[in-house]
Amino acid sequence: MIKMGIMGAGSIAGQMAATINQMDSQMEVYAIAARDLDRAKDFGKKYGCKKAYGSYEEMLQEEDIDLVYVALPHSHHYKYAKMSLEAGKNVLCEKAFTVNAEQAREIIELAEKKGLFLTEGLWSRYMPSRKIMKDIIESGVIGEAVSMTGNLGYNLSQVKRLWDPNLAGGALLDLGVYLINFARMMFGENMTFLSSSAVLKDGVDVTDSFTMVFDGTKTATMQCSAYGAQNRAVSVSGTKGYMEVVNVSNPQSIKVYDKNYIEIADYPIPEQISGYEYEIEACIKAMEEHALECPQMPHAETIRIMEIMDEMRQAWGYEIPLLA
Repeated sequence: MIKMGIMGAGSIAGQMAATINQMDSQMEVYAIAARDLDRAKDFGKKYGCKKAYGSYEEMLQEEDIDLVYVALPHSHHYKYAKMSLEAGKNVLCEKAFTVNAEQAREIIELAEKKGLFLTEGLWSRYMPSRKIMKDIIESGVIGEAVSMTGNLGYNLSQVKRLWDPNLAGGALLDLGVYLINFARMMFGENMTFLSSSAVLKDGVDVTDSFTMVFDGTKTATMQCSAYGAQNRAVSVSGTKGYMEVVNVSNPQSIKVYDKNYIEIADYPIPEQISGYEYEIEACIKAMEEHALECPQMPHAETIRIMEIMDEMRQAWGYEIPLLA
């Protein structure tokens, strides 16, 4: 049984713990650490953790922990993923992996040097819907894919960390990362052009627009927002029709239309607990095989995604403060 220790007792950590508890797997939610011991104890009681700690450093001294799940604000991913690796722990780090590519390269190099498993928990990379959509494009049912449009936005005014530059807030690391990953999963890794713009408010990017060109022939035009509700849809257009996807981060509907706008196929989405189970299954498989990364989210791709987001922010003249 793989024993997981969770850093952070927020909502994502709770969803992850609840999902694992409903799975029939070789993963156990073993320990929880938060800065407030009472909060950690409450979390542990709710989700059946055997150990609760009032500091992240203290949890890392627990010898029985096999995998640390870093479910902290983006600003803290680098520090505590690195600390976990230095303590000899395998790591599942929530998206966005780090604040910038330099941080990503450093902790990936550390993991590989120490022979430890490390992966980014961007759940849409692991979902079966990814293959369904990719197969649709490759089948030719929509003809030659030529373009993609998509958005992902919510009014997240109440989520304080998203409005704090010191916590690496903003729309790009929280929402735009899904769109970039989606475009690369569908159109491949050969991005030949990138342009972007952002609206800044209170020191963070709240709405971002960007265009990527792949293979010099396919365009992906995307927008994300932490300040306005969007329909979260993606449309992939081809010479014979198009594919419509509802909810880019966790697809709820995948339909195909012909060039006359008539629906010709509706692809069922596999039932799921929450969606997190797929990355947990991937972690278990990789660790059992003594792999250092997951094929669904290779280290090189994690770094490349961070490089793309670095390039965007550089174009905006926007730099995120780094945690001391």
